[in-house]
Amino acid sequence: MIGHVLVRLVLWFLLTADFSAANIVIGLCIAFLLPRSYTAPETLREWLRSLKKILMVIPAAYQEAFEIMLHPHRHETMVKERVPAHRSPRMIFLDIFLITFTPKTIVTKHDDRGWYEVHEVRRDAS
Repeated sequence: MIGHVLVRLVLWFLLTADFSAANIVIGLCIAFLLPRSYTAPETLREWLRSLKKILMVIPAAYQEAFEIMLHPHRHETMVKERVPAHRSPRMIFLDIFLITFTPKTIVTKHDDRGWYEVHEVRRDAS
């Protein structure tokens, strides 16, 4: 429960950028009043895989940013990526965040049948 409240507070502070006493009280009220989802907790293995992905995507994002600056990327494509089986909403959110974190890709849609629709920019038309 504390973890849910902390995540919600962090999101509240990121949205409002206000650390006044009144805003903290409002953020706490909202964090406690929002309904919680009761999904199965993720395994330690899933969190470690996600941590590995996070550590890999940060340098990849910088590399892609430099590639876009140095070489124009004029071709766009839409691709579908499969959502791993039995993903919790938190893990799906993290997947979408990691895909969107890199400059060349953004998730435009997630459907309930288990697919992400990803917009990509490419240097060549392949």
